[in-house]
Amino acid sequence: MQQDSQEVDPADQWVLDPDTGQYRLDPTAGIPAQRRRDAAPAPAPAAAPAAAGAGHGGGRAGHRRRGATRRTRRRRALKWTAGVGALVLVAGCGGAYYAYQHFNSNITAVKVQLGSEAERPKAAGDALNILVIGTDSREGLGREYGDEGSTGHADTTLLFHVAKDRTNATVVSIPRDLMVPIPDCETTAGKKIPGSARAMFNESLGQEGRDPGCTWKTVEKMTGIRVDHFVMVNFDAVKTLSTAVGGVEVCAAKDINDPDSHLKMTKGRHVVQGDEALAFVRTRHAVGLGGDLTRIPLQQQFISSMIRSIKSSDTLTSPTKLWKLADAATKALTVDDGIGSVDKLKDLALDVSKVDTKNITFTTAPVLDDPKDENRLVLKQPDAGQVFSLVAGDRSLTEAPAAPAPASPGTSDPAAAAPAPTATAPAVDTKDTRVTVRNGSGTPGQAQQAVDKLRAKGFAKAATAANAAATPTTSVSYPAGSADEAGALATALGLPADAVREDPKAGAKDGLVLVLGKDVLAAPAAPGAAPTEAPKDLQRVQADDTDVCAK
Repeated sequence: MQQDSQEVDPADQWVLDPDTGQYRLDPTAGIPAQRRRDAAPAPAPAAAPAAAGAGHGGGRAGHRRRGATRRTRRRRALKWTAGVGALVLVAGCGGAYYAYQHFNSNITAVKVQLGSEAERPKAAGDALNILVIGTDSREGLGREYGDEGSTGHADTTLLFHVAKDRTNATVVSIPRDLMVPIPDCETTAGKKIPGSARAMFNESLGQEGRDPGCTWKTVEKMTGIRVDHFVMVNFDAVKTLSTAVGGVEVCAAKDINDPDSHLKMTKGRHVVQGDEALAFVRTRHAVGLGGDLTRIPLQQQFISSMIRSIKSSDTLTSPTKLWKLADAATKALTVDDGIGSVDKLKDLALDVSKVDTKNITFTTAPVLDDPKDENRLVLKQPDAGQVFSLVAGDRSLTEAPAAPAPASPGTSDPAAAAPAPTATAPAVDTKDTRVTVRNGSGTPGQAQQAVDKLRAKGFAKAATAANAAATPTTSVSYPAGSADEAGALATALGLPADAVREDPKAGAKDGLVLVLGKDVLAAPAAPGAAPTEAPKDLQRVQADDTDVCAK
């Protein structure tokens, strides 16, 4: 008998309750009938027989009710599937609310230190921005993955933007080899870590003890986009999640033999899980040009396929599969404390559930080879700034929607709230606009932060200069004939129209001068007017595209 008990899968003991349409724990489920009869107590005195057709078991009415319950449950499950499919890493959490205590104890939640609210980009309103961090931590994984025991860096990072109307989503991959400024940050433990004016993006996590809050701050400073939550997973998560969903279909356009990732794959379609799935998403030396930019489309293909796998299968209508997926997902997650419970993750998954797979677009932040180091990358401007502005302005990469209607007073939409001093002015090519930034805020480091934001928004020639005298307000001055450029600069920073003024002493060849006042600490840069289309030749992968293959 003891041997039989060990063979019962706990997931099989969650059964559908026809009265509620939800799952409940039944300790006898999955146990052989003879064992149930042997263990059953003596029967109670029989009750008076029910009227014919009464209750759940009698007649056609009862049959119809059971059928309706199953259909209702299936509709509910399909809704869950849509939500968790849009955000794969919280898939199990969204559907497994019936085992709250078990899964809740799996989740690791941390409180990130993001500094002053005034230093962050404006809130995205009803849109959602979720930072997904894949760390290359080898802790507990053994030598076969290299660098045994490494705490890990931000090896794979995606900014997952969900539109405020939930009709579309944009996922921007940030290359690990991208050279960026990393701001000062404070860890959850209270350790203060100085920033770096120039470092690889992946060093925003792990290096010198930096935690996910440091990566969060780096992304906000680089893009001007406010992040709402983060989700972090390690190598092991790829193995367990891919196995829990029964494998993920991928495609290779040629035979692949990568000794570094241990991937051996023949040309064609394959269903991968476990170690093979991990090898696939780590592969870079045997495909394309052999760098990180080659690996990113493979990862986008893999995530897209996992989304399709969950949404097209019966995973979330099967208690056994759902249990395994939920258990794997919640054990794999580290999240911020804002979504640090099953209930909150479930709510997040439901909120995302309206996004159709065909309207989820993956892309990569536009980059160029770093002129200082051929093995590193820098943002390609103005393209990168254009992509970030599209996301900040809640514009879809799936299609070019019409501009949103003017917001009513009191709106929380940052794009609508930001004044546009030159709304009727012709478009300006900002990549050749010279901008000198002087710090009059009294707080060190603000000029460089402003330069970084301006370069991300397409002002490629922005540069710092000597500090200005302390001033309460930020201003833009310009020489005669440069009013349009000054207006574009003010719009990019969310400055009011009266912050822009002509400098009669400036010569025709002088550029714009941005003087940062103390108000810059209380009014971070707003996304400004969003562009209406993406840069030409922008790399994209649609989540519903089944023809993408590793080349």
